[in-house]
Amino acid sequence: MPGRLAGRIALITGASRGIGAAVALRYAQEGAHLVLIARTQGGLEEVDDRVRAIGGQATLLPLDLGEVERIDQMAAAVHARFGRLDILVANAASLGVLTPLAHLAPDVWNATLNLNLTANWRLIRALDPLLRVSEAGRAIFVTSGVARGAVAYWGAYAVAKAGLEMLAKVYAAETAKTAIRVNILDPGVVATRMRAQAFPGEDPASLPSPESLGDIFVELGEAGCHRHGEVVGAGR
Repeated sequence: MPGRLAGRIALITGASRGIGAAVALRYAQEGAHLVLIARTQGGLEEVDDRVRAIGGQATLLPLDLGEVERIDQMAAAVHARFGRLDILVANAASLGVLTPLAHLAPDVWNATLNLNLTANWRLIRALDPLLRVSEAGRAIFVTSGVARGAVAYWGAYAVAKAGLEMLAKVYAAETAKTAIRVNILDPGVVATRMRAQAFPGEDPASLPSPESLGDIFVELGEAGCHRHGEVVGAGR
C-alpha cells in the first residue's frame, strides 16, 4: 500500500484501543507494516480485522508490558522476523489511582511506575539496536500535560510521565549523532478510556477523537522528520 510510511516497520504499544488503535489504522493507511502490542489478544484481533479491511498488514504480539522481562523476548522476535525497526510508538499507559500521595498503596505506586516509566526504558534498551539498523529510526513517546504541572491527586501517573519525558530527552541526547529521531507527543484532551476514568462526568462526544491525532503521529514517524528531542503538542 503506497503512503508516507510505505515499507516502514512500526511497533505500537497499547494498540488494542484508543490512541494506539487509531495510530495503527492511520499507519496502515500510510503503508506501514504494523507490529501491534497489547495485553488482550481479542482487542488486538479486532484492530487487526480493521487493518486488514483497509488493505494493511499487522503482526500481533500479545504482551503485558508490566512483565518487563518479556520485552527482551519481544524484541528478539521482531529481530528474527524483520531484522530492524523503523518506528516505535510507546503509547501504552495506566492511570493508576487518583488519590493523595499519602494514600497511595505501594503496589499501585509500583505498578504505575513500572508500566508508564520502567517498561519504556526496557523498550529503549531492547529496541535501540533495531532502530539503529533502520535508515531512519523514529521513537515517539506519548506523555501527558500532568508531567509538567503539579496537579493534586495525580501522584504516581504524573511522576511517571515526568520521568518518561526526561527518559526520552536523555535518549534523544544519546542519539543526536545517529539517524534516530526521538520525540515526545502530548496528545492533549482526547476521548479515551483513560480520560473517562479520570473524568467520569465528561461527555466523550464533546472531546476530540483519537483519530484526530493521525497527522502528527505520521509526521513524527516519517523518514523525513527532522524534529528531535521535542515535546510536541498535538495542535503543533
